[in-house]
Amino acid sequence: MIHRAAHTLFEVPDEVHEEIITLIEAVAEDSTTEAAALAAVFGEWCWLVYIRHGDVVEVLDVGCAR
Repeated sequence: MIHRAAHTLFEVPDEVHEEIITLIEAVAEDSTTEAAALAAVFGEWCWLVYIRHGDVVEVLDVGCAR
């Protein structure tokens, strides 16, 4: 499902989809962080802004600096 979600991003170059997938997976696997408000995670070229709702990660924004 994460791969399908990343491939629906039209405004980022194809070559950064794997970095976005890695960021989403890292956020999804981090069960220790309780983000009740906005949180962000950054990769080499990309970022995610998200909110965690229990076991669900709601991605609000994805961007790329390329």
